Amino acid sequence: MENFLKDNEDILFHLEHLDLDRIIRLKEEGFREADRYPHAPRDERDARESYGLVLSIIGEICGEFIAPAAPQVDEEGPTLANNQVTLNPATQKAQAMFAQADLMGFCIPRQYGGLNMPTTILSAAAEIIARADASFLNFGLQQDIALTINKFASEEQKQAVLPRLCSGEWGSSMILTEPDAGSDLQAVNLKAVPGEDGQWYLTGVKRFITNGCGTIGLVLARSEDQGGTKSARGARGLSFFLYRRDDRMIIRRLEHKLGIHGSPTCELQFNHAPAQLVGERQRGLTKYTLWLMNNARLGIAAQAVGIAEAAYREADRYAAKRVQFGAPIRALPPVFELLTEMKVAIEAGRTLLYETARFVDLKETLEDYSEKHPEEKGEIIEEKKKYAKLAGFFTPMVKAYATEMANKVAYDAIQIHGGTGYMREFNAERHYRDARITNIYEGTTQLQIVAAIGPVTSGIAQGILDEYDRADYSYAPDLLEKIRAARKLFDETLDYAKAYRGHEQFLTYHSHRLVEMATDLILAYLLLRDGAHSGRKLKVASIFIAKLPSRIEANRNFIHCEDGTLLKNYSEVIGII
Repeated sequence: MENFLKDNEDILFHLEHLDLDRIIRLKEEGFREADRYPHAPRDERDARESYGLVLSIIGEICGEFIAPAAPQVDEEGPTLANNQVTLNPATQKAQAMFAQADLMGFCIPRQYGGLNMPTTILSAAAEIIARADASFLNFGLQQDIALTINKFASEEQKQAVLPRLCSGEWGSSMILTEPDAGSDLQAVNLKAVPGEDGQWYLTGVKRFITNGCGTIGLVLARSEDQGGTKSARGARGLSFFLYRRDDRMIIRRLEHKLGIHGSPTCELQFNHAPAQLVGERQRGLTKYTLWLMNNARLGIAAQAVGIAEAAYREADRYAAKRVQFGAPIRALPPVFELLTEMKVAIEAGRTLLYETARFVDLKETLEDYSEKHPEEKGEIIEEKKKYAKLAGFFTPMVKAYATEMANKVAYDAIQIHGGTGYMREFNAERHYRDARITNIYEGTTQLQIVAAIGPVTSGIAQGILDEYDRADYSYAPDLLEKIRAARKLFDETLDYAKAYRGHEQFLTYHSHRLVEMATDLILAYLLLRDGAHSGRKLKVASIFIAKLPSRIEANRNFIHCEDGTLLKNYSEVIGII
């Protein structure tokens, strides 16, 4: 039987070696639920076994059913009629299988019907699912929505909604984007007006809403007077609302997309539709949406790693079978080099994904612990701050790296297939189309660079690099010296860019190169750290680190030697007035 967990040695490697014990203890609050819920763990080992069992169930559903049905789902997609979206029958069946296995409340506390899994394990699950069918977004989306409700909604709202999300009875959506408010969400104009009955009422249009047909939606809307102050017109004029589907919201259309065809992307029109305020007014974007989108960005990174894994496997299988010039093309250097680079890039993305998820877990569990134990200060507060900063840095970094990597891997997978990869009959073509959205939605790569450059220039990146450098790499001193030499070039380049006064946009212009350099160094340390546990992983690290100096030097040389030619001339070249 196909099992997309058990056939992935790298995921199994990470599950064995991930440093999760403290997260488990914080998440399980001393294992106090062990006698109350039959599946609650009694200790760290029990929790790890539970994680493996649940992921294996997901791996089996994905391998045996979701992946074989993915071409059909891609070709047929969902349909819209009479204001109702009907998901593809195979998608409906997959959802029912997940619900029957009690997987839809993956990360939600057990008191609401969930499994109380950490984000790190969710990332592994999301990757496995995306490998099977990248358009099966309902699972990950459900976790993002439910986690946001669990963190910010009132107890009454949680009791009303979370059990039905966990059971799979209700689907959900994050309803943020508008025709004139994509990346710039502070431009949102959908109106929210309070009524005398205590409800709020939503009026306006939302666009590009994944699973907009869900029963429950979290809506970003303008609650303050649009003709008022500048703060009311901008981000501070926005609030967050819990909306339950009714006949005062019309699904105007389903988008005709390049990829992820099985996922319905809807345009919604709200006509004085009732909703409930979540949390405080005017915090909709600055607090609640930001938290939700950071979770979603981590999920998209996992989706990208899964797509890349699927594309690589298609290419590797084809290269092993395709004979040219008297031998399988997998034996030819131009092809095995591509395959090796693809494999290394995927494993780099995976180790960064799990490290990011671990930081997010530590941030969230420490925040929960400190709220329940306000008497404890000092070290807990400092740790909470530390992991909040690291999560804030690593989340955009992994979203940028993993999604760009997935696009490159999917591109190379078609190249290895040759002309056959361009044909709809081959999965490589679908993976290529599915990958393309990952570096666009939930914040483009360019926006991720904007979010990551601050931690790079403020010293957060240098701090974590120093921490990684202090580990024991006595098993590979030569590789460590290569990383350290590259680190020196990065530090010099960052100092140069920060001090440069020749053009006011110089640092911003080179942001993506500086973030790439920091990412490269972090990946090198993480892969070298993985090499402590496995000879094979050490070889993966050596291949990655072999090209590290050339990549770092290329960015360093351009930043140091480029005299602002583009900044001085771009307006004339592209005709900006």
